[in-house]
Amino acid sequence: MIEILPLAGLPEIRPGDDLAALLAGAMAGLPGGARAKDILVVTQKIVSKAENLFVDLETVEPDDESRALAEKTRKDPRLVALILRESTAVVRAIPGVLITRHVSGCVMANGGIDQSNLGPGGDERVLLLPRDPDAAAARLRGALGDHAPALIISDSFGRPWRVGVTNVAIGAAGFPALVDRRGAPDRGGRPMAVTQIALADLAAAAAGLIMGEADEGVPAAIVRGLAWSGPARPAADLIRPVAEDLFR
Repeated sequence: MIEILPLAGLPEIRPGDDLAALLAGAMAGLPGGARAKDILVVTQKIVSKAENLFVDLETVEPDDESRALAEKTRKDPRLVALILRESTAVVRAIPGVLITRHVSGCVMANGGIDQSNLGPGGDERVLLLPRDPDAAAARLRGALGDHAPALIISDSFGRPWRVGVTNVAIGAAGFPALVDRRGAPDRGGRPMAVTQIALADLAAAAAGLIMGEADEGVPAAIVRGLAWSGPARPAADLIRPVAEDLFR
């Protein structure tokens, strides 16, 4: 049976906090503590906060390209300048919407830059994504020690042709983020030709049922009971290569 267990008692995360120690303390309060094959899901937001990826918009000077794109999208030129700095390509730009390819490869709104639930500091602060979320996941898992659970850094994404957001994995360490079932037989014995399972996204979405998207205040959860095996694969393996992008 799969269980989703919130990690209670975590404080508002601030720059420089020992996030691993805080998570370890919260996991110690779970029945039996952390177990083998547990998956710890943490929001990108608390990782970015601990790593002090804040930027004050007052320090950003937009250039001509940023100002032109800001006029097209009706966004703050300073925010647009940051989005372009953190991105490798603009995928779509219309009034109210700016979708880019983040330097990590993820395609997302506003280059993943966040302006909600940032704690004290005023409306001029924004929070960036880690530039290498898999590396951030590996660092955090390493800091948790030798018996650390598998770890996912999650973020909220929209999806092509679907309304609403859901949690997905942008970073992963310690388990296979993508499981390739191609060549394995289905129930009728027919070899599967294209099936690859986004296991990390499934776990992130499950945790999102408890972690929420607004004022729930649950930035970490354990997914327990999900069967998995095989060598570790990073969340970067979930990103479809640009050459295979059918939505451009």
